[in-house]
Amino acid sequence: MQLDVVILGRAIQLDGHIHEPERNRSAPNSFHAYSRTHSPVKGLAVARKAFQHVCMAKRDQAVKVGGHRIKVSNLDKVLYPSTGTTKGDVIAYYSAIAETMLPHCRDRPATRKRWPDGVGPDGTGGSFFQKDLGDSAPNWLHTREVEHQDHVNTYPLVNDEATLVWLAQLASLEVHVPQWRFDASGSPQNPDRMIFDLDPGQGVPFKSCAKVAFMIRDILRDMGLESIPVTSGSSGIHVYAALDGTQTSDQISSVAKELARSLEADYPDDITSSMKRSLRPGRVFIDWSQNNASKTTVAPYSLRGRIAPTVAAPRSWRELASPHLRHLEFTEVLDRVEKRGDPLADLVKGTPVHNDRLQKYRSMRDASRTPEPVPGPSIDTQSEDAASEDVRRALPQFVIQRHDARRLHYDFRLEHEGVLVSWALPKGVPTDPAKNHLAVPTEDHPFSYRKFEGEIPTGEYGAGQVRIWDAGEYELEKWRDDEVIATLVGRPGGGLGGKRRFALFRAGESGGKPRWMIHLMEPLRSRDREDAAELTPMLAEVGASETLARLDPGEWAFEMKWDGIRAIALVDGERTTLRTRSGSDVTSAYPELANLAAAANAEQVVFDGEIVAFDPDGAPSFDLLQQRFGLTKRRDIEKARRSAPATYLIFDVLSVNGQDSRSLPYRQRSELLKSLVERIETVPVVVPDAFDGPPEDAMEASRSLGLEGVVAKQQQSPYRSGERSPEWLKFPFIATTEAAVIGWRESTADSHGLASLLLATRDSDDESGWKYAGRVGTGFSTKERRAIRARLEPLERKAPVTEVPSDVRRDAHWVKPKLVGEVTSKGRTRAGRFRQPVWRGWRPDKRPDQT
Repeated sequence: MQLDVVILGRAIQLDGHIHEPERNRSAPNSFHAYSRTHSPVKGLAVARKAFQHVCMAKRDQAVKVGGHRIKVSNLDKVLYPSTGTTKGDVIAYYSAIAETMLPHCRDRPATRKRWPDGVGPDGTGGSFFQKDLGDSAPNWLHTREVEHQDHVNTYPLVNDEATLVWLAQLASLEVHVPQWRFDASGSPQNPDRMIFDLDPGQGVPFKSCAKVAFMIRDILRDMGLESIPVTSGSSGIHVYAALDGTQTSDQISSVAKELARSLEADYPDDITSSMKRSLRPGRVFIDWSQNNASKTTVAPYSLRGRIAPTVAAPRSWRELASPHLRHLEFTEVLDRVEKRGDPLADLVKGTPVHNDRLQKYRSMRDASRTPEPVPGPSIDTQSEDAASEDVRRALPQFVIQRHDARRLHYDFRLEHEGVLVSWALPKGVPTDPAKNHLAVPTEDHPFSYRKFEGEIPTGEYGAGQVRIWDAGEYELEKWRDDEVIATLVGRPGGGLGGKRRFALFRAGESGGKPRWMIHLMEPLRSRDREDAAELTPMLAEVGASETLARLDPGEWAFEMKWDGIRAIALVDGERTTLRTRSGSDVTSAYPELANLAAAANAEQVVFDGEIVAFDPDGAPSFDLLQQRFGLTKRRDIEKARRSAPATYLIFDVLSVNGQDSRSLPYRQRSELLKSLVERIETVPVVVPDAFDGPPEDAMEASRSLGLEGVVAKQQQSPYRSGERSPEWLKFPFIATTEAAVIGWRESTADSHGLASLLLATRDSDDESGWKYAGRVGTGFSTKERRAIRARLEPLERKAPVTEVPSDVRRDAHWVKPKLVGEVTSKGRTRAGRFRQPVWRGWRPDKRPDQT
């Protein structure tokens, strides 16, 4: 006897008759776990009845699924004794969930966990993982080979319903897949999703995993990624985020590890990221390692081999916050999918799910009725005008607007990740450090709102007059979910009256909403400034070319001169902070260096080094590194990181575990440094060796390697923070000079560009403190000319220098000297102006007073 059962979604063709949930009203609901009458229930009931008919056949037992004939047997065999769930029930579930589950498995090599005899009454039972295809596999399966260290395995691809039914027939209750797919040619691609597996240690309640999942969600949002939780059906929670496929598994694993380690550092008593099982009791274990290319994770919607037929079930964040959160069984999952669809559907679109932070703003405004800027929906939340500028600002922007609406208040807005994060101040901006003011969080505003002034019409949201009270740039000290500290630098004549330091902090809740306050802080203490000075690097004087040959190799060490930006690295435990010569914190701009602590053989250490970007030939490229300057949005940083990855070259050590090492001679500091840095593949950190040989050979070696020159250091010299000392001499191949940009001249060919930049250097004899140093008109692309002009226009003011040639003054636009650039030239004239200067790029690591 041969019986054809064709499974058509939730309809069954049995012996030539179509059984559909809507038509088959009389079909007995014999599936024990169902009591409701939704269509997936009826579909499974029909499916199980069909498999029961097959089971009664005496030979040639087969079902036909998607045109493929699959032999089935023992459909009444109980695989979950505690619930009586049979193999027929399992096959029916995988058939019904196939349409939803397959997109999360497609083109991924599948490892199966099989329970031929069922899971056992206590959730144990004999099980094993199967990676190889097996001799009984049908020839219609989609398969791919994966090369392991010492062998090659052929894996099935779970690309269709028939494959799921075949796996279920083999009692493969669990399907495990990696985070990457094969492409059409069979080559493994980069991962298209990131995952965190949260596993509760002994004594840890399930809700603790949910708490950690929310922490991970918030960090991923800061990275521009939205995430989706999955209750694993076993013991913990998975958190998924979609990726754009531009990074390798090793890179994603490194990011995931660093995220896990940062949370462990913040909550050491509650979280562990260590693979040591002895550290897991009492903590939530964040398993970041499943992002490794060789690792797999149970697929979404897969059954689990537990005491009950639970499922790895995608959930909403709202569900995860419920105090009644629990794992779901497969009957519940089918019902949920029927009613709500797949919460994980966005994950398979192939691009990250970005959070549209302006959605609420747009929903509250009618662009045809209000003069306010209302940008259209975009993955890039920054407004179109800001995006087109391609601006690399030294500091983020702020605006405080006086809003005379139904009630007069002030709107306090800080640029952060492409939008203006906003608070309403009903009592205005605080002027007394002893009196805090209420700060009411409002919706994020577009970046272009920083320039908005006007009348919002009656009947529109926020109707009333808006005027800019003050605006400018701010220096960020801290940005957390519950606290922001920033120093605002207002414009001349603005309401702030100059520079003011504020703290915004969360102070509980009011009416179920977060309650925030704003506090006027005291300026940084002089001791704080002294501490900052202690972290400034020692500088070298320029040596005459004829001097180099006279230096004794026994008394001097010769290092290569690197074409990058100088940075002091402070390692404290597992935290790393990077500060430039100007004192700016650039840690977030170089996330690949954030785990520097992993390479440091000390709990606390301060390094001196250079951040560089290497070109394809292995030579440092300042042009390439320019791509990394001035970026604040995580998405922009990650994009630039892919095209211009940074390396930190360490050449000195200032302190170790609180012990100041600067008084030690250079020779001893070098030996100490070598013992403090461990070479780790995932940390782009190098301690370059000093050149062993005569100075002329060092110069020739630098030239042949495409480097910038040589730095000679006296073997007995101490480290003198903040000083330019003749104990260090630099011998560059190309003379470069830093200068303040004080204006630009109009371009006759491009109304949005510029003809040249106007430069100045420090001059203590001039009452302005500056001296005109000439103009530079080469070294720019058209795009760069436009971007530079867009950056300078908001800074326009009267001329900051006095003695300027009349032909330059005639069409000059002047700006405040606060941005530093670097040029090469053929020296200076007697008047101090550059000869034939060529623009090299911005120096955001330096202040104008350091030129």
